[in-house]
Amino acid sequence: MKDDVLARWRHSHSFGQDRKRPGEARTFIVIALTASMMLVEIVGGIVFGSMALLADGLHMGSHAVALSINAFAYIYARRHAHNARFSFGTGKVNTLGGYTGAILLALFAALMAWESLIRLLNPVEIAFNQAIWVASIGLLVNGASVFILGEHHEHSHDHEDHHDHHDHHHDHNLRSAYLHVLADALTSLLAIFALLIGKYFGAVWMDPVMGIVGAILVSRWSLSLLKSTSAILLDEQGSQDITQHIHEAIEFNGDHRIVDLHLWTVGPGIYASVLSIVSRSPAEPRYFKSLLPENLPIQHISIEVHSYDEDG
Repeated sequence: MKDDVLARWRHSHSFGQDRKRPGEARTFIVIALTASMMLVEIVGGIVFGSMALLADGLHMGSHAVALSINAFAYIYARRHAHNARFSFGTGKVNTLGGYTGAILLALFAALMAWESLIRLLNPVEIAFNQAIWVASIGLLVNGASVFILGEHHEHSHDHEDHHDHHDHHHDHNLRSAYLHVLADALTSLLAIFALLIGKYFGAVWMDPVMGIVGAILVSRWSLSLLKSTSAILLDEQGSQDITQHIHEAIEFNGDHRIVDLHLWTVGPGIYASVLSIVSRSPAEPRYFKSLLPENLPIQHISIEVHSYDEDG
């Protein structure tokens, strides 16, 4: 058969991944903010001999690296969207970026907890005024970053009782970047609170205790992100709402039954599906495709049809 005849049955598998996602530009802005603050604090720490400034600058640097991974995921997914090596496009690169960010968040939480425990057992002298100043500047920068990356259209990450399809609609790469700057902002806020208590009431132990509290919260966010991203990377069965709609559309009159259904995520809010149908009145696969609601977010679907035989 001629290629121009077959062209009508062919379609792209990029699924829109060649377009810039809204989170990409915002992530680069936050990287610029974080890197600038990192340089200011490192230079200030060296010039003024402040270990507090130097330590916070290096901490900012670690998050700049994490955010750079998120930025790389956006660029890679966009540039390779039409690469035939990716069977269903590069949508999962977004999820892989989020998964990597979640692992880095978990490591960050573990380091916070470890350092806090050491300081709880072996208290160190704190230069309260300088530390409060550093934490306040960090809070302003991180607060601005949280605002820039804010996912106002999405549900809170603290809740784990959402329907499963919400997680599949997330831009996990953006969520990872958002959680990194939110963790930084939370750390700065808890530090300011603990330092003020320590300065005015002498409760030096509050500083490491707040560090442990922060580590627990960050680890919760990390686990939530790991759970949602790993489900997609492992091709966990997709939304029950969508599978129910598929069953209702195909099995509306009892003549057709779905005996095998696979639904998985290939990108944020993008699904692929494979159906196996047994029918008393077999028809072409395109007929069964026409029965499916147009608003279902399934970009790629394959259907096989078998004739039902009473005698087996």
